[in-house]
Amino acid sequence: MDLLVLLVQHPRQLVLRADIVARLWPKDVFVDVETGVNTAVRKLRQALNDSPEAPMFVETVPGRGYRFVANMEVVLTADSAPSAVMVAVLPFENLGSDPEREHLADGLTEETIAMLGQIDPEHLSVIGRTSSMAYKGTRKSLAVIGGELNVQYLIEGSIQGETGLLRIRCTLIRVRDQAQMWSASYDREPTSLLSVQQELSTAIAMQIKLRLSPERFESLSRRHTRNADAYDLYLRGRRFWSQLTPLTTRRAVEYYIRAIEIDRDYALAWAGLAEAYAAAPLNGDAAPLDVWPHAREAAAHAIRSEPNLAEGQHALGQASWFLGWDRPTAEAAFRRAVALDPSNAWAHSMLGHLLSQVGRHDEALRLMERACVLEPLSSAHRAMSSQVTFQARDYATALEQARQATAVDPEFWIGYMMCGQAYEQLGETDLAFGALASAARLSGGNSKPLSLRGYLHAKLGQVDEAREMLGLLEEVSRSRYVPPYAMALVHAGLGEPEAVFEWLDRAYLVHDVHLMFLTVDPKWDSYRVAPRFGILLQRCGFTGATGG
Repeated sequence: MDLLVLLVQHPRQLVLRADIVARLWPKDVFVDVETGVNTAVRKLRQALNDSPEAPMFVETVPGRGYRFVANMEVVLTADSAPSAVMVAVLPFENLGSDPEREHLADGLTEETIAMLGQIDPEHLSVIGRTSSMAYKGTRKSLAVIGGELNVQYLIEGSIQGETGLLRIRCTLIRVRDQAQMWSASYDREPTSLLSVQQELSTAIAMQIKLRLSPERFESLSRRHTRNADAYDLYLRGRRFWSQLTPLTTRRAVEYYIRAIEIDRDYALAWAGLAEAYAAAPLNGDAAPLDVWPHAREAAAHAIRSEPNLAEGQHALGQASWFLGWDRPTAEAAFRRAVALDPSNAWAHSMLGHLLSQVGRHDEALRLMERACVLEPLSSAHRAMSSQVTFQARDYATALEQARQATAVDPEFWIGYMMCGQAYEQLGETDLAFGALASAARLSGGNSKPLSLRGYLHAKLGQVDEAREMLGLLEEVSRSRYVPPYAMALVHAGLGEPEAVFEWLDRAYLVHDVHLMFLTVDPKWDSYRVAPRFGILLQRCGFTGATGG
């Protein structure tokens, strides 16, 4: 699909093989150009039922590249016509020699994205932070970036320290002709970056002829603290949190707490803290009962400090869902977050995931599609889309989405985990083991790839190997928390129901977050008829759909 989009974006024009490699594979991935490009083109021709000898769609230009030769017509209906201008904020560049300014540049990028996304949601959509930050330090042209992100406007910015002041430059560029629509420069004291963000987002919005609601602007003005030190600590926390590893999550928590110690009403810092605690049991096998009180308290503080903050509602949703098993509250919070900030990809993604676990797959898939439009270069959202599609029992599509996640970020362990579970359902056991080995290597010892490997060995009749995985999980549990769900899954593969329910009961007692997958994961289908399974779901409060 990526290759087809690239060719269609340049109708009847030569697309070089080097351009295809740059579009399809990350720059740090080694690719055999001849084999890789030829395979991609062959698959595209197969999908289009095209012939290389008499092409109707894709013409080969020997030794150089390919050309899309079919006639095209763009048809927009009332339903398909874009309802909002799409904008991407490119990473603000730190032009000074002080590395300490780097996190300020990243923070200014992130906050400009967040504020623009909430100024006029009906008319302006903004590409998310992860996709925008993928272009940090890039040499790609603005035309290429605009095409890859499918946006009409790009915003470039820079930050530089000059004689005690910070000079911030910002330019709005129209993608179709690279024309500069607007440019401005701001000289500010380091303590006034907060107000600069509001000036930037307002000026940009007006330049692309959008309506600015005074009420919405007043709400946005309350996003941040007025204390420069607290703001600086918050930005550092966000930078660590974005890396999504157990170590960097702990560092993010430290910075958020320090920001809150300075300003107890800093809603964004409270929301970041709640999000970090709530996601820790899934990303890093943290004990749920240890982090649940902290996540609950932080989310409550965020809502009290600013109820109309999308990030606060999103954090409340995560804490309520992952740790509180309170789906009604979580769904309401996620929907509120989407309404407050329709450009917030994480709110769409989390709402979609929650809905898929109660069997509302169609709505869930639409939300995931929107999340991927808002964050087209996010491996996390591709992996989340794979999970939701997997829960809808479309394993082939789930595999393709998981592959896209690993293509965007070859070091992203969750992408390989998604590949492994899709391969398992498709009967590709060797490929499943390979993907799970990569997931285990990159995850820092997360229980999920280990337990799925044990389950797969068990299903294949490799009992000794399955019990070896059980032994490994038990050994790890002597030094840190291991979710009981992991043990239950391996015993499920071995066909040992008494052990399965013993471990599931333990999982209930420690509030294991992984129990939320019981309602839709196909690996539990054979247990759904057991009365004890239904009783467990009732005890957890997981009512609704319990299967595909």
